[in-house]
Amino acid sequence: MHWMAWLTKSSVDKLTRVGGFLRTGGDRGGYFWHTHNVIEMAIEINEANFEEVVMNTDKPVMVDFWAEWCGPCRMVGPVVEKIAGDYEGKAVVGKVDVDSNSEISAKFGVRSIPTIVFLKNGEVVDKSVGAVPENVLTEKLEKLMA
Repeated sequence: MHWMAWLTKSSVDKLTRVGGFLRTGGDRGGYFWHTHNVIEMAIEINEANFEEVVMNTDKPVMVDFWAEWCGPCRMVGPVVEKIAGDYEGKAVVGKVDVDSNSEISAKFGVRSIPTIVFLKNGEVVDKSVGAVPENVLTEKLEKLMA
């Protein structure tokens, strides 16, 4: 995964906590951030593996509904990847490309992205819409694990 985003100086404090970012000075007082060698840990969920990965597990599940063209999705993406690494073996963390998997998106009523759905025993128990900080997502995941 490799992506770039222009951020204003006021946005810097919020994103410096996300691993894998490097900062280079930019003109107009901003910073240019980019990732290098981000290891993708989240499972790519599609129509072929949905039942196996999401519905047939006894672990809590966090699914990120996203699209390549979605700016806020690109901000949440590295956070989801980090959570996937942090919770490896304890929870299933995956992502669904809404452009390629419209049936799954419709099944969960996804109308805005990013939408992150939390499931336990195949049932939706929580949902988050929009770009949210890592701690909000991990708190929801921890709740499912309790």
